[in-house]
This record gives sequence, structure tokens and C-alpha cells, in this order.
Amino acid sequence: MARKSETLLLVAILLLAAALRLWHLDFGLPALNDPDEPVFIMTTLDMLREARLNPGWFGHPATLLFYLLALVIVAVAGLGELLGRWSGSDAFVAAVFADPGILVLPMRGLSVAFGVVSVWLTWRLGRRVAGPRTRLAAALLLACNTVHVELSQLIRTDMLTTLLMCWSMLHALSATEDSRRRHPVWAGVAAGLACAAKWPAVLVLVAPLAAGLWRARCDTRALRLLPVAPVVALGTLLLVSPYLLLDYPTVLRDLTAEARPVHLGATGYGFLGNLGWYIRHPLAHSFGWPGLALIAAGAFGIRRRPAAAIVLLPTAAAILIALAVQALVWERWIVPVLPIAAILAAIGLTRVADFFPSAWRTWCGGILLLALATWMASVTIERLARHAEDPRQAATAWVRAHVPPGRTVLVEHAAFDLLPYRGRLLFPLGSAGCVDVRTALNKRPSYRRVNGLRQGSAIVDLGHVDVALLATCDADVVILSNYARYAQEPGRFARPLAVYHRLLRHHRCVATFASGPRQSDRGAQVCIRSVPPPRPAVARVTPADPTPAIPR
Repeated sequence: MARKSETLLLVAILLLAAALRLWHLDFGLPALNDPDEPVFIMTTLDMLREARLNPGWFGHPATLLFYLLALVIVAVAGLGELLGRWSGSDAFVAAVFADPGILVLPMRGLSVAFGVVSVWLTWRLGRRVAGPRTRLAAALLLACNTVHVELSQLIRTDMLTTLLMCWSMLHALSATEDSRRRHPVWAGVAAGLACAAKWPAVLVLVAPLAAGLWRARCDTRALRLLPVAPVVALGTLLLVSPYLLLDYPTVLRDLTAEARPVHLGATGYGFLGNLGWYIRHPLAHSFGWPGLALIAAGAFGIRRRPAAAIVLLPTAAAILIALAVQALVWERWIVPVLPIAAILAAIGLTRVADFFPSAWRTWCGGILLLALATWMASVTIERLARHAEDPRQAATAWVRAHVPPGRTVLVEHAAFDLLPYRGRLLFPLGSAGCVDVRTALNKRPSYRRVNGLRQGSAIVDLGHVDVALLATCDADVVILSNYARYAQEPGRFARPLAVYHRLLRHHRCVATFASGPRQSDRGAQVCIRSVPPPRPAVARVTPADPTPAIPR
């Protein structure tokens, strides 16, 4: 294939990747449907407002992402002030809390850029492994992958981590070809930066270590370079995030909070069960079963390229084993494996095309590739459209259309789209009970304070409100986004369910909204409950309904 033609096709694939990731990028806004996006936004705002480099939260650890998001905030604030939209930092923060989209869209745009660059790096990895058609096929499959696209639209560490892990593997592949020190050095730098975004990225060090052992077969000098990548990675991590040592008590606290044995809708199934879950759900949903067959064929066929196999396969295996031993399962944890899976699928596609007569191989391989990529893109578009029609926004629209002004409304998610409603808004906040939303926003909420009030609970919702403060949650209308999920696991979450039952015993369900039957949509069911009007006073007193016991 001519270099010019390959370049044009690569540009087209990158444009397709960008288009898919930009479509419905404003999903949910001004509400924040993803529960983790407020963590990154509020923490970064706190850092800038208090003029500190210490994030004060190291759950991912996400330090590198916080610094990049801080640059986005400074750019947005400066541009808005130049355009006269606000004057001063206080006015800017007030504008953000009134409309989070001011920051959310450019921050999500940064994540989109990470996703598109990771597609380009996948092409570069493929270039070291196979021919032009195979590497273009790998880039196209990753560009259309629904899990990769969806995580590219969120303010999270996953896409930045994946990008840096691809960069590290690229230098590891170079280390299989010669024994120059620069290859493990750059592989270590990339791995250290990836760890500064997300802890599990340390597993990518398997790639330069495996490359060094492979190279040592023909050049024993490579053995002396084996410690280089881990040492450089550790130094890079501490250079980027020195507060991992300076503030180690906070690190230990956050890591302990992240290591939960159970989580709503994400509790694991044991080693083999977790491994099967990742194959059946994120991999099968994003590549399809034909794609999984191609990945298996590619894993078998990559043996023809032993240097690539010794780098890519052990890295993917290490990540999958690490995921399988965890107590929880999350779709997003599979993202660093997707570039390797796309390369293997492209190699498998080439092997399948080899079964056709030589005159038909290119056409048959191209048709198979386009068929698979078209199916993957259609699944992605369908899923993005469903996210854009989130039931929480439907619930907000129902409240604004049917609930008269002056009522008290309790919400469990960041329903900024409900702020125009002329009534009191409440939000459950752990040990603080239910707080008035507008009062809290006027006080410029700090994530450090919010994190303290949640008392280590995995989710901020009605089920984790201090029982002694349930009276603060009395509302005419309650929008529930987690109750149905708890009801699916009553044995594991009896206490949160009891809290719901106790508060809602006088409410009745008037509307239910759901987004779809897939497992990833279980938490997208919303139920609105309203308090019936009080009955006229009568001489005979009817005893109240018994309150469900709350296990201690």
C-alpha cells in the first residue's frame, strides 16, 4: 500500500474516531449523570481555589489528570473573562455551579483527545507488528469500539492511562530490536506517568521486562537494562506526584476506601467468574462474538511475530489476571486491554483472509473488516443515543411538567437541570443528612468536605444517610436513581434498603423511567415518588405503618 494512501486512510479513521466520541458529548448536561465526574471537577477547583498542588485525594491516584484539568480550568476562566462572561474567580466558580457544562464540555473534550490519540498509538503499535492493512484494521476496530468510545466521553483517568500504556508498550517493542538504554527509559517514563493517573498501570512494566528478557537471548547487555524501566517509572511517579510520600496518610485512607469487597451492581464472582464476565460483557459487547473469535485467532497467529507476541500477550494476560482476582468487576477496567485486542483481531482477520484465493484476499478481508466495523459502530451509536436519553433527565422533565412550584424535591444525583424549578431541592449527604442544594452551592462546596461527610460510603445516595437525620430528608417528591438497584440485591444491601423503606413508607410511585435491559443499564432506572395530600382530621386515630427494622 502506498504511504500516501495509508496516510489518507489513517486520517479518515482518526476523523471517524473523533466524530463518534464527539457525538452526544453533552449528554446529561447541565446534570452530571456519571457519579465520578464531580469528584474530578470539584477536586481540581479546590486545588486552584486554595492555591495548592496537593490534590488531597489519591484514589486513582489521578494526580496527572488533576494537573491537566487545572490547565483546562485556567484556560476556560481566562477566555471567559476576556469575553466578558464573568469577572474574577468568584464569579467564574458561581457560573460553573450554575451551569457545569462550562467546564464539563472542555474537560470531556480533553478525554476525547486522549481517546483519539490512543487510536493513533494503536496504529503505531500495529505498524511495529504487521503490515499496513493490519495496522489500519486495528485502528479502525478501536475507533469503533463502544467501550473505548464511551470512556472517551467521561472525565476519568481511564483514557489517559490507556494512552500512556500504549506509549510504554511502543518503546518496549523498540527494546526488542536493540539494546539501547533509551528504550527502557522512555518505557519507564510512560509507565510512571500512567501510574500517576491510575495505579493498575504499573502492570504495563511487564512489557519492557519481557522485551529485555527476549533481547537478552542474542545480547546479554539487555539483562543489565532490566531494572531501568521500573526504576525510571518509580522516579517519574514520585516526580509527578510527590504528595504520594508527603501525604501518605491520605493515600492509605483513599486506597483503603477504594478496596471494597462489595459494590452496588459491581460485586465480583470469583477468579473464573470475573474472567468470564469480562469476556461475556465488555469484550463481547464491544467486539461481538465474531470479533472475539478473531482475537483468539490473532493471539494464535501472532506467534509468527515473536518479538511482538512477547510484549503484547504477557501484558494483556497480566492485566486480565489482575482484573480477575479483584473483588469487583467494572467495564471500564478492561479499557487498557482494548488496543491489544484490536491488534489481535486485525491479525486474526488477516489469517481468515488467507484462506481465500490470493486474488480475492484483499477484497474478502476488506469486506469482513467493514462488516465488523459497521456492526461495532452501530452498537456504539445506539449506546450513545441511549445515554443521551437518560431516564434521570426524563424524571426531571416530569417533575417540572407535573409538580407545582413550592414543593420540596429530593434528588440522588447531580440534577443541575432541576435548578430552574421554583421549590426547595434536597440532596442526601451521609452524616449531614439531606442538605439544601442551593444553599450548598452558594457556599462553594469542597470535595474534601463532601468526602468526609460521605463517611467512606461507595455511593452518595439516600440509602447511606445517617438514620438519625432522616427527618431532614422529608420531601414532597423524591427522584430515586439507586433504589431499584438496591432492590435487585436485597441480601447484600439490607441496611440501605431499610433506610429507603423507612423514609418512603408514606410515598407512592407515580412514574418510572428506564433506559434498557442490558446489565450496564441497571443503574439507569429512576422512580419518582410523591407524598399524598394529608387526610382530613377525624376522631378516630389510625396507627402509623410499622417502620422496618434497620440492622445494626
